Amino acid sequence: MKPLQTFFVRPSLPAQLSVLADLAYNTRWTWNAPMRELFRRIDPDAWEQTGHNPVAMLANIEPNRLRELEGDESFTYQLEKVRAEFDEYMKGDRSWYSVHHPGGEGPLTAYFSAEFGIADCVPIFSGGLGVLAGDHLKSASDMGVPIAGVGLLYQHGYFRQYLNPEGWQQESYPVNDFHTMPVARVEREDGKHVEVSIPFPGREVKAFVWKVQVGRNPLYLLDTNHPENSVVDRKITSELYGGDQEKRIQQEIVLGMGGIRMLTALGLEPPVLHTNEGHAAFLILERIRQLMKAEGLTFDAAREASIAGVVFTTHTPVPAGIDVFPRQLMEHYFSAFVADVGIPMERLLSFGKAPADEGFNMAVLAVRNSFGTNAVAKLHRDTSRKMWRGLWPGVALREIPIGSVTNGIHILSWISAEMGQLFDRYLGPGWGHGARDRQIWKRVESIPPAELWSTHERRRERLVAFARSRACAQLAGRAAGSQALEQASEVLDPEALTIGFARRFAPYKRASLLFSDLDRLSRLLSDRNRPVQILLAGKAHPRDEMGKSLIREIVSASRRPELAGSVVFLEDYNLNIARYLVQGVDVWLNTPRRPKEASGTSGMKAVANGALHLSTKDGWWAEVDSDGLGWTIGSGEEYDSGQYDYQDEVEARALYELLEHEVVPLFYQRGKDDIPRGWVSMMKNSLRDLCPVFNSNRMVRHYTDRYYLPAQRHNESLSSDDRESAKQLAEWKKTVSHNWGGVNLIRFEADIPKETTVGTSGEVKAWLRLAPLLPQDIRIEVVYGPIGPDFEIQEAGTAPLKFDSTDGDNTALFRGSVPFVRGGKFGIAIRILPRHRDLPNRYQMGLVKIVDSSD
Repeated sequence: MKPLQTFFVRPSLPAQLSVLADLAYNTRWTWNAPMRELFRRIDPDAWEQTGHNPVAMLANIEPNRLRELEGDESFTYQLEKVRAEFDEYMKGDRSWYSVHHPGGEGPLTAYFSAEFGIADCVPIFSGGLGVLAGDHLKSASDMGVPIAGVGLLYQHGYFRQYLNPEGWQQESYPVNDFHTMPVARVEREDGKHVEVSIPFPGREVKAFVWKVQVGRNPLYLLDTNHPENSVVDRKITSELYGGDQEKRIQQEIVLGMGGIRMLTALGLEPPVLHTNEGHAAFLILERIRQLMKAEGLTFDAAREASIAGVVFTTHTPVPAGIDVFPRQLMEHYFSAFVADVGIPMERLLSFGKAPADEGFNMAVLAVRNSFGTNAVAKLHRDTSRKMWRGLWPGVALREIPIGSVTNGIHILSWISAEMGQLFDRYLGPGWGHGARDRQIWKRVESIPPAELWSTHERRRERLVAFARSRACAQLAGRAAGSQALEQASEVLDPEALTIGFARRFAPYKRASLLFSDLDRLSRLLSDRNRPVQILLAGKAHPRDEMGKSLIREIVSASRRPELAGSVVFLEDYNLNIARYLVQGVDVWLNTPRRPKEASGTSGMKAVANGALHLSTKDGWWAEVDSDGLGWTIGSGEEYDSGQYDYQDEVEARALYELLEHEVVPLFYQRGKDDIPRGWVSMMKNSLRDLCPVFNSNRMVRHYTDRYYLPAQRHNESLSSDDRESAKQLAEWKKTVSHNWGGVNLIRFEADIPKETTVGTSGEVKAWLRLAPLLPQDIRIEVVYGPIGPDFEIQEAGTAPLKFDSTDGDNTALFRGSVPFVRGGKFGIAIRILPRHRDLPNRYQMGLVKIVDSSD
């Protein structure tokens, strides 16, 4: 039955309390403790029942309760105090960005992501990628960096998890009621809703635009559940990562191309477009089309103008994790596009063609058409360079233009109230906003050990109480008997060493590594004098049968009599469970198979709450010298796939050794005051050294200084004088590409004896045939380094050769010198590549000539 009329019922708030609605629709309450406490005070039970959703809570509050609050002087005082602080925050007059980069209007960057983890009650994320995106927006807000988020509003979001009696993961997809979430439809001045129309084969798909306010910055979300769409098109934004490849390409067209159209409809023109993973890379194509239509540019000139303002972050350390669409899907969905912009389909497909791929690779599209590309940790940068080295033949691995910005966490979103109060007392009230200040974190040393330990113990007690409640609820959902419920209410020990493991159950994360020797694990957990317990949580993708099998294996182990009560799996992992875990465990366990963890951030959240990290040397932990800060499994060894069983065996033994001989003894080494002073000392070391580095304030600052502002300047440079620089760059690229085959080394001389000494240098001359290109179009350099056992130049360094002169035979002479800074057998080769002041990096065109002994 369809309604004759629709209307929206809003809560009727007394005038004195009306500001509550404004506060509810700004998700700053997710990281501002006074705001959260204000809402919790209205109705603690409703706060929990609504999943910490102030919008839903206010919609159902009893009028009598509102009248009570209106007459409660302490509540109205707290409300006024929160409102005043909120208003001051929203001004942003003294933020980092306003102080260091004043001026400018509108967003600097549009941040595109397929998922955003902002709040429990906005379930449009699946895991780490979305939580990172949410933390990115939160830190940008705190620092005053003007960012507009762009994403999709999923009707069902990601699935809810529950386990059947045998321990197999099952999925359910509850419907999100947007009207009871801190999400609002964007309206025009005339009161009509903002809508976006996105071209699809033979039709237009319409999308509503919604907004989540994240502190100072907006997050705009597209929703195709529009009455004018077909039933199929209305479901494009139904589920996160659901459906087949066709559903995925449809979602990514809406996200990327629809996202650009949405920004235009909203009157926003951010100079920088940041695509968080390759899901949104189609924004590049729509940006090119817009520039062609609006400014009359050729495709090539528009492409150069677009490249100038695009930043791409890759999160995936394995090729299999990246979207690659088959040719037929690309032809179906982009035939109209290539006709519209006047290029052949083969030209479009070439932008996404990787050497080893048959289809259209979204990451390659982004890499080839971005001002800058970065990985999310230093080790991940090295992994990404190896993975994509085929895009830059002839370029040394360390010179491949993929940088890194190591991920971080928004500490204020993850810190427990108790730990936050402790930091307020000893680090100063500004510690959260100065999260990257090492001087602030040095004050951790002033926290009395007894106070730090008692604060942490209270959090462990709360975690155990929470886990018991969840365990009972899980069993009740499966209609368990009273005896099972009674046993669940007594699981875990609030004083025992507690290990936490929670993440996506992908096989490479090896959730079962700790369970590889159940007899040894049983002895570890059942020691009455030094008890140990394990809390686990996480979801497997609905189509990942191996991941589901891992969950079942662990749940089955947890039911063994010798492990029951000491191993608990918490179903339906979400932000709320994550907070309890990272705030209450003693040890955070991380066991990925190096180098398959791009970064990982869950351990950072635990560390900020005083937990100690125990991990393989992968992701962010590879950047940490763990001595005195935590523990590392192995020494960073990497194994071929054929050795994985052996690797698991070796690293499982190493894990057990660490637990038995270092972790457990240190935890239970107590003085007369029952405080493990050695453990507390490591807690302080970890907080002091890791928190100022692995936080999202530092991360956002690095993005702003290394990528956003340089991209903005480059974009402005190519935009001046009616895009003349972009037009010239496009024409120059055509000329160079057409004539590159004629660039050749004619003669080479190196004034280097067979033996020389450290500290000297050798003169090099090279004669090149260039015509019709000019010397300023060419960069020629000597590649030098020690000779390895394969007779190749290793650890290559480069020395540029400068133009000297030309002769009448269209030959140019370049000369320079090679420094000898260390001993050994060295070799040199010549590398030639294009040079232009407006190239984002010297390898962008993929034109590199190597002249070595093989030529």
